[in-house]
Amino acid sequence: MPRYALKIEYDGRPFCGWQRQSALPSVQAAVEEALRRLEPDVGTIAAAGRTDAGVHATGQVATVDLSRDWTPFRLSEALNYHLKPAPVAILAAARVPEDFHARFSAIERRYMFRLIVRRAPLTFEAGQIWQVRQALDLESMREGARHLLGRHDFTTFRSSICQADSPVRTLDRLEVTAHPRADGTEYRFDVRARSFLHNQVRSFVGTLERVGAGAWRPEDVKAALEARDRAACGPVSPPSGLYLTHVGYPQDPFAD
Repeated sequence: MPRYALKIEYDGRPFCGWQRQSALPSVQAAVEEALRRLEPDVGTIAAAGRTDAGVHATGQVATVDLSRDWTPFRLSEALNYHLKPAPVAILAAARVPEDFHARFSAIERRYMFRLIVRRAPLTFEAGQIWQVRQALDLESMREGARHLLGRHDFTTFRSSICQADSPVRTLDRLEVTAHPRADGTEYRFDVRARSFLHNQVRSFVGTLERVGAGAWRPEDVKAALEARDRAACGPVSPPSGLYLTHVGYPQDPFAD
């Protein structure tokens, strides 16, 4: 059976997350239902990451086996037609080898977290960015973030219900940048690793926000990391600002 990779974009607000759950709307169910409009006997699709409720994606990747030999363009166009009106879009489709797997073939995942400092309530971007009111110190957040780079036991920064076998991960990048806007300042957290623990990125951002607000010192991040204790973590940021932006593979299946 031909195997296809799908690059998927979605607004996570209406969904319980990526993974299919009974009686709750999920991104996986929306894509699978669109696929079944094309091939009624299609099986379960596999994704590179199981994003939580309210988390968005601009570069999620999933793989699916189909019985027909679809051209990638026609497949993506047909799926986008059947996905309406759900806030899910197939950005690209590609025929891939039968041993390619969206999750297990991945060598890198990138997330971006958006945070805005502004006083007035959000209107157009409510649910798509985390809003705080107090000013944040960029350099303090950057200094705190440097303590998290590299290979560590990230027990402090993972959910208590995380099912990963080991809390040890290698964090390749955690860059914090400021982007002035007419209505305030947006901060973006660019995070990269081969894989992540449950709630790891949101735990990072919630903790670094406390550093930026002056409630924590940058060196307190190092102490929290070394504690290897979930109770030492700062508050977990809401899912509204988190985006899965890219999944890397040894060869990009969507490259022209």
